Amino acid sequence: MLHILTIIGARPQFIKAAAISRAIRQFDNIQETIVHTGQHFDANMFDIFFDEMGIPKPNYHLHVNSLSHGAMTGRMLEEIEKVLLQEKPDVVLVFGDTNSTLAGALAAKKHHIKIAHVEAGLRSFNMRMPEEVNRILTDRISDFLYCPTDTAVINLEAEGFRQYPCSIEQVGDVMLDAAMYYLPISSQKSSILRDMDLNQDQFLLVTIHRAENTDHPQRLAEIVEAINKLSKDFDVVFPVHPRTKHLLSNLSISPRVKLVDPVGYFDMIQLINGCRLVVTDSGGLQKEAYFFKRFCVTVRDQTEWVELVEHGYNRLSSTKSSDIQDAVHFFLKQTFKTGEALYGNGDASNRICRSLLNHHDKNHSI
Repeated sequence: MLHILTIIGARPQFIKAAAISRAIRQFDNIQETIVHTGQHFDANMFDIFFDEMGIPKPNYHLHVNSLSHGAMTGRMLEEIEKVLLQEKPDVVLVFGDTNSTLAGALAAKKHHIKIAHVEAGLRSFNMRMPEEVNRILTDRISDFLYCPTDTAVINLEAEGFRQYPCSIEQVGDVMLDAAMYYLPISSQKSSILRDMDLNQDQFLLVTIHRAENTDHPQRLAEIVEAINKLSKDFDVVFPVHPRTKHLLSNLSISPRVKLVDPVGYFDMIQLINGCRLVVTDSGGLQKEAYFFKRFCVTVRDQTEWVELVEHGYNRLSSTKSSDIQDAVHFFLKQTFKTGEALYGNGDASNRICRSLLNHHDKNHSI
């Protein structure tokens, strides 16, 4: 029996965990223990995902949140260590680039437990981003590096990972697994487009939450100005992260758009699938826009999803109001056409499970 201990803590990880957990349940010889660090603690950003998506409720909830980066990571490391000593898993599975990711990997490494990193090899090449630090450090100590794209594999090879005692595999993106599985379900479960009186392809979807944008009043004001000007021609739907909502209240300029509280995954799928295009600083939403054939304007200087920019599905923008508007108007004139499978075929979760089982069977333990 292969015992996997899964670490989650933030909204995108709930979605990825849903895909992996669903795949795990297809195998009689895999046991999963789920640990939720508590990094995202708002009910709309946690409970609703588990209720909607059928994710097994966490076996452990560590309730670590609302702390500085160092304090949060340290507290998580301490609490995860206690769980590892009790559960003694064969492998710890971590996702992406959050403090929960790094804490889970560090705790496992210090107790000589194998680490599997889903979304390995991603790079924004901006070391000022906490996420970049987290993903680089997690990659370096992981034993199984599951890359979502060819670019991610190339990044690891350029950093010399082939000389390290680790396995590197391009398996595709588990977010695509989730998107393909939940789209038809969301159309039955979500009524958000009808409730908000939104017409297909007639509104813009905006999300802004990164500290590099929200913590600088001038940058946030420029973004709001762009959104307000775009709202003259389109409805604009802006699900507001609680932290962003608080910071917006301190601005002299207010968004004149449909501000809504954070929504569940099914509602978000319907918003992405129904919008004309996306404006965001999120990492995951850039890909989800592509999955549902929507162009994306990313209000960041860099992106880890460079293939979306290279293939013309995504455009990076500064926070300057005119730059955001120009990028949006550029895409409004384009027709979305896909030919390449940039993120695999929707079977990444199954491939990860089979890979871990193969390693386990070969060695009798991982």
